[in-house]
Formats: sequence, C-alpha cells, structure tokens
Amino acid sequence: MPHALPHPPRPVLEGPPVFGLIIVGDEILSGKRADKHMPRLIELLGARGLQLSWAEYVGDAPDRITATLARAFSTADVVFSCGGIGATPDDHTRQCAARALGEPLRLHPQAEALIRERMQDTAREQGLPYEPDRQDNVHRLNMGVFPEHARIIPNPYNKIPGFSCHGPGGGSVHFVPGFPVMAWPMMEWVLDQHYSHLHQRHAQQERSVVIFGSMEATLTPLMERIEAQYPAVKVFSLPSVDHAEYGRHIELGVKGPRDAVEPAYAELLQGVKGFDLKLGPELVRP
Repeated sequence: MPHALPHPPRPVLEGPPVFGLIIVGDEILSGKRADKHMPRLIELLGARGLQLSWAEYVGDAPDRITATLARAFSTADVVFSCGGIGATPDDHTRQCAARALGEPLRLHPQAEALIRERMQDTAREQGLPYEPDRQDNVHRLNMGVFPEHARIIPNPYNKIPGFSCHGPGGGSVHFVPGFPVMAWPMMEWVLDQHYSHLHQRHAQQERSVVIFGSMEATLTPLMERIEAQYPAVKVFSLPSVDHAEYGRHIELGVKGPRDAVEPAYAELLQGVKGFDLKLGPELVRP
C-alpha cells in the first residue's frame, strides 16, 4: 500500500478552546430533516468539560460552503463540519474544503484502502465477486478524495472515512458525514484522540438565580459592572413570560471557567439582593 501523504504538525491549543459546528445540506434548511448534530455535539463537549461556541447552517451551494469553510480555516477554532462529503452530484464539501485551503484534491491512500476494504466486505455479504474495476466501485473511490494534506477520521459504522484539515489560522476543521450513526462516534473519536489534553482543563460552569418582579433594564448596570470586573465570565439574562413552573421571571446568572464563576456569581447575587426583589431558586449547570 502506498505511504500516506505527510501532514503538517497538529496545532496544540493552549488557551480556552473555541469549538464550532457547520451543518451542510439543503434538507436541513428546507425542513425535510431536523438537525440532530448540534444537541449531540453539545452533549459530547459537555461530558468533557468543554462547550460549543458557535454553529452555522449552509445549503448545498458550493460558493457559500467554500466561503463558510474559509472563515473557519482562518480562525484558531476547532470546528466540526457535518454533511456533504459523499460522492453524489449534490455533495460539494470535499471540493469546497480544497478550494478554501488552496490545495489540490488527492485520493488519500489510507482512505482508498478502507473504501476498497468496504467494497470487498459488501461483495462478500451479497455473495458476489469483488470487481474493483467495475464503474460503480471506481466511482466510490471519490469518497476518499480529500484536500492534499488531509488526515483521515475512521468511521466505525462502514469504514468510509471522514477527514481533518488544518487551517492557516491555527485551528482545524473535522469533516464527518451527515448521518448521525456515523458522525457522532467520529466526532467523539476526534475529541478523544486530538483534544484529550483539553478535557476538563477549561471546564465551564453556569450559575444563576430566578428573579420575580424585575425588568432587564433595571439589572443592566449590575450586569455590566460584573462583566467589567470579571472579564473571564459572561453575564446573561434570560426572561420568560410563560414558564411552566416559574411563570413570568428573569433568570440572571454568569457562565465561564469554574474558578471565575464562583466569585462573580457571589457578587452578582449580592447586587441583586440590594434591589429588594423576590428571588426564586438558584441553579447550577456544569
């Protein structure tokens, strides 16, 4: 088997990581399919003390996909891209990734070996001879055509791999299929193989209190003061008018690194008590 192409060294993230998600596909934007990737990625990240910072949806338009990926590659973010890496005419993600990076497309040697292995497995399961030169089998190799310096992401479901690419901004985009049964274990593999050094290191926490009978404008100066005093945290206000349990209320809190959240929340809570408001339960989310 030919040797794999050399890869540039993987960047090592030292500061708090920023994780992003790109969902590709007209079927999501048309409503034919509901996106399940974002809640699952939030769950996978949360189990490792990490969090999703942004998400973007894009249809099957090559120029728009290329522009979206170019923005992702220009950052230091860790980004997952779901969908569009097949070999049918409406799959554009592999080609767009190469355009965004300014790299040629190449048949990845390891991907080729895995795809051929999958084709042999399928032939054997169907009781048919394996015909590597048959037109449909040759076409299937296109699923292993990636940007030149890509590295593969193994697919435990059917062996057809995804791929990862480094961007000039220092981050990486990890490309997986749109099918959850394939995408989710592949995303988990990436997190555990390439980012285990970040697990729990920047663990986040969210602490808040339910407030009755106040308006956000009243609380804004306090929120601004807390954010200015504790730049590592974000202060949030989540109003509700018809909550099933609390009715009309505001959930006011802070989120960020655990060691910064505790003192910031203590001061926020003290400030709220100065308004002589009716307070409900305090909430803690890891």
